[in-house]
Amino acid sequence: MKKFEEMKFNIGPLKGISAKNIEEHLKLYIGYVNHANLVLSKIEELSVDAEKNMDILSGLQKRFGFEYNGMRNHEVYFNSLSGKANTLKENSELKKAISLEWGSFDKWLTLFKTIATTRGIGWVMLYFDRKENRLLNAWVDEQHLGQLQDCTLVLALDMWEHAFVFDFQPSGKKQYIEIFFENLNWEVAEKNFIEVK
Repeated sequence: MKKFEEMKFNIGPLKGISAKNIEEHLKLYIGYVNHANLVLSKIEELSVDAEKNMDILSGLQKRFGFEYNGMRNHEVYFNSLSGKANTLKENSELKKAISLEWGSFDKWLTLFKTIATTRGIGWVMLYFDRKENRLLNAWVDEQHLGQLQDCTLVLALDMWEHAFVFDFQPSGKKQYIEIFFENLNWEVAEKNFIEVK
């Protein structure tokens, strides 16, 4: 069975997010990679007698969606913190598309940050819908509930408490959102957008 491999990220010092926070968060990402592999190997093993193991296989298949999406979401998240923080250039394709969809970049940014304050754990995402050729925002509960079908992830903001509680109290959610954008490498988001457009 082909195994998923963990990605390596080039995350240097970040403003307001400690190296310890990133170190602990990366351990969770590695856990998703390992568990995605483990669940797939168990599915393969139990599929030899699929009818007999139907109940277990059903549970494992649900679990696989959780582990796999946790792995992929974190890859987009950590990639966007890799390299060097920079702003989105005025003439960038992504900025033009955001402005076209929401009226202005600032209007979109305010909306995205507002979605990020949703109560509970989850992710706030910027997707590109290839079928409609447009950008969409979404809140994703946990990581396997709410992903948009046939859309490609451009930007992911992890809003599980483990992403920020080491540096901020749970009440510091809004501070974390602002700090995320101060550390964001927009070139990565731009590349994600260009590759799928």
